[in-house]
Amino acid sequence: MKTHLIVSLLLFTTSAVSVYSQTSINDQLKPYVEVLKTQGKDPLEFVTGKLREYDLLIFDDALHTAAEPFDFYRELIKTDSFYNKVKYIFLEAVSLNKQQYLDAYLESDIENTELLYPAFQDNFSGTGWSYKTYFDLLHTVYLINKNLPVENRLKVFGVSNPTYWSEIKTPKDFELFQKTLATHDFFMYKTILQELNNFKNGRKGIFLTNTRHAYKQIKNRDDELYWNCGTFFYQWHPGKTYSIHFHNVYLYFEMKEELLIKWDRIANGIWDSAFRENGDKPVAVPLKNNVFGKEAYIGNHMLNVLSGQAMYDAYDAVIFLKPLEDMHKTAKVDFIYTQEFKKELKRRYKLIFSDEQIAKELNDYDAGNLEELIEKEFVREPRVPLPQAETICEIDAWKSFGK
Repeated sequence: MKTHLIVSLLLFTTSAVSVYSQTSINDQLKPYVEVLKTQGKDPLEFVTGKLREYDLLIFDDALHTAAEPFDFYRELIKTDSFYNKVKYIFLEAVSLNKQQYLDAYLESDIENTELLYPAFQDNFSGTGWSYKTYFDLLHTVYLINKNLPVENRLKVFGVSNPTYWSEIKTPKDFELFQKTLATHDFFMYKTILQELNNFKNGRKGIFLTNTRHAYKQIKNRDDELYWNCGTFFYQWHPGKTYSIHFHNVYLYFEMKEELLIKWDRIANGIWDSAFRENGDKPVAVPLKNNVFGKEAYIGNHMLNVLSGQAMYDAYDAVIFLKPLEDMHKTAKVDFIYTQEFKKELKRRYKLIFSDEQIAKELNDYDAGNLEELIEKEFVREPRVPLPQAETICEIDAWKSFGK
């Protein structure tokens, strides 16, 4: 009798703990799902609405190699609610002094992608910018413009620091050029501001960039701002810009016995679980005064960030397009690597990389010399599932480890 009673009590206790645990988990997830239901909007509708309120939307693609944000950009700029009010697309990927090549391509009577080659051959790294997403975007702009009056056509601007590779003749020259990049964010800020006429006449645009250029007001442990392009706008022109992050894998930095850097889900997957509960449908959600915005800041300043910094300090909104497991890395093109540019690449390699670095690349690519390395490295690549998503935690990891 006693044994039966004890077993019954144990079964009741175990069941009660299980029910309590499940209720606790649901209570954790519920506020996120509630925000998606009450504040979430279709991303295209959300963005076009924000363009009525703000003059410049700053988009953080999360990864320059991410394909889906550019699929979204192309859909966005094809809507008449976009191109009827917005005329400026600013690209971090292209240097200011390569503007003539963007203009030549967009203004040509017959589309000719070769006109773009110099703009994407002479980038900061010196090895070329071959992401197909950018060429697809410009192709879409070209087609849209052909159906618009000249005065209403979309304008695309490269806003990064000038690159003059013909003047970089020694490793010392390259070192000096690298020093000029310390002003990169301020340069982009001033260039965009100038094209928008200091926000004086209602011009509107979108800025396509990456994480560390889109933050609003992330601070270090000394309560000092990390100044970047988005921060300059947010601090000096309040109410004029709006920063939007595309949900993707997040870069984590952690210092234990040594520095640990990894890609993972935010908050051990609770955001992704909420998106799943919402049917995994595309959704844009503002971050102001809700659980998403109050999530602890995750990003490249983690090792020296002011206590209490949250995702709303970084961005105004987040756009979810699809589950991380379904995200993709962009394809790469090979056509910018003409024979003439391959010869130039050989010259640049000796300026950019040390003998040890070159030796390692030769070994990695099983190449006998620089010519063979260039032939093997700079090739066309297909669009593939996002590699960074292969090692992230399970979507329900928050159930076991918390957020």
